Amino acid sequence: MPELPEVETIVRALKNGGRGEASILGKKIKSGEILWQKTLEYPGRSEFEAAIVDRGVMDVGRRGKFIDIDLGESHLLIHLRMSGDLRVELPPLSEALPHDRFLLNFKDGSRLAFNDTRKFGRIWLTQSTATPLKNLGIDPFDEVLTTDLFFLNLHKKKKQIKSLLLDQSFIAGLGNIYTDESLHRAGIHPIRSSNSLTLQEAGRLLQAIRATLNESIERNGASIDWVYRGGEFQNSFRVYQRTGRPCLICGTTIERIVVGQRGTHFCPQCQPEGVG
Repeated sequence: MPELPEVETIVRALKNGGRGEASILGKKIKSGEILWQKTLEYPGRSEFEAAIVDRGVMDVGRRGKFIDIDLGESHLLIHLRMSGDLRVELPPLSEALPHDRFLLNFKDGSRLAFNDTRKFGRIWLTQSTATPLKNLGIDPFDEVLTTDLFFLNLHKKKKQIKSLLLDQSFIAGLGNIYTDESLHRAGIHPIRSSNSLTLQEAGRLLQAIRATLNESIERNGASIDWVYRGGEFQNSFRVYQRTGRPCLICGTTIERIVVGQRGTHFCPQCQPEGVG
């Protein structure tokens, strides 16, 4: 958490305005302040602080769970990890908050603040995104990802489907919430081997992943704790965190197991363990 829908919501807010905050498009950077050294993955602090001055925000995009702030000749990449969040503040500015790790100060007096309680989030300033993102798999919304390609990729592996979908080198952006929700929507048990899925099941799963992500994006993501602000998708969960409650489709009690050290929620009736 945050996963793809939450990151996409933040990207759209930074680009177009939203979540009660202003767009950062077109803003010129006055300075960058690293408030916790380990937040900066690359380059070194002095090089970063010198290189970012006078850059203009050309665009804001997303790759998997990475936020890509396009500065023209360079890219500011941000990964929120478990507890990161971004907020845009307008003048008059108050003191930085206790868990702020990075501040991007703009010449118009506003700033972008990166708050991260658990300190796992990271930022990069790089001329090319190729190296930081080299291990990322395909994006779920990439038009190149057809049912046939997805099926082929699934069959190259022999791994429990839940664990494989969480592997960012296989497909980028899914986390625990949206993997559980997508597998339920597709009617696939989380411990099924990826190479046991039929072409029809692969198509159903790909469609379910995209439908689940789109529905969450429309609801500004899911807010299940203090980490992420403003989402409503938690009100539409099918299985996630609904252990012991009836399935909304068939009424069977939702169960919880551990797959790859991750709590996993599913309906034993809608998601039979055998091959479908």
